[in-house]
Amino acid sequence: MEKKKIYGDTLKEQLIASAKDRLYNFLLAGGSIRGVILSGTKMVNEMRSNHDLGILETLVLGRAYLGAGLMSADLKSDDRISLKFDCSGPIKGLTVEANAFAEVRGFLKKVPIPIEKPMENFDLSPFFGTGFLSVTKYLQDAKHPFTGRVALEYGNIAMDLANYYLISEQIPAAFNLSIKFDTKGNVSGAGGLMLQAMPEAQDHLLSDLEAKVSNLPSLGIAFAGDQDPESFVRDVFKNHTPEFLANRRMEFMCHCNPAKVRSLLTLLPYEDLKDILANGPFPLQMRCHYCNTAFEFSKADVNQVYAKRFPNN
Repeated sequence: MEKKKIYGDTLKEQLIASAKDRLYNFLLAGGSIRGVILSGTKMVNEMRSNHDLGILETLVLGRAYLGAGLMSADLKSDDRISLKFDCSGPIKGLTVEANAFAEVRGFLKKVPIPIEKPMENFDLSPFFGTGFLSVTKYLQDAKHPFTGRVALEYGNIAMDLANYYLISEQIPAAFNLSIKFDTKGNVSGAGGLMLQAMPEAQDHLLSDLEAKVSNLPSLGIAFAGDQDPESFVRDVFKNHTPEFLANRRMEFMCHCNPAKVRSLLTLLPYEDLKDILANGPFPLQMRCHYCNTAFEFSKADVNQVYAKRFPNN
């Protein structure tokens, strides 16, 4: 993967910028509520830069990145999770993955997203339409991936993720996904919060927390103003005795490389490879869908693949 260096060229500059992007696990009300909060401003900005996205596309994909990051909080070792939205609206769909190291990558099916008139607010439901959300967990100790699938009920990533947990995993959950744009259209703050009710959670506690989440101060604004996630949780949920368990860095990251992308050439049919060799153009450029990194291959590279696959032709 090659990231566009929007936060400086030196390692020191990158580390300073990365320090604020973190994911925190915490408990509320003596363990009755499990919570995760993340600050992901750098992650969303790097995603936007690599994929060359406008405001609408950044809002859609950025919210999915934040949601996947939150859902990665209980992953371990080589576990990873994938969110896939397939829909009838102009967005058409998106795919986002996150792993146990809180590394997130993903892409939109349609860029740019067609828009007939200027947006009046950040309601994305008209852009989703009808469709399905699929959540696939790739767990190291499981023989096969597990996929849960639910219909899109809201056209709102936060609400549809909460609906997935309620229907597919029977866990009451609430999500808040927030991206703040400044007057120039730049992302100045981005963050997400997830709360999940444990079996022992009382109804009155759930009602109180549901009201708090509905009236939650903007995470995007809070993180744009340099508030850290831990102090945000302590301020908002102070009556529920927050207990922090762990935290880790959050990052836009894809582990693609020339060898992995080159392997896609080996999947092409005979006629396609033959046509590429005959007509080019060279160098052949191929992009990773997940991070939009471009890789170039010479005619000799393609010929090597062709000769190995079809030695008698």
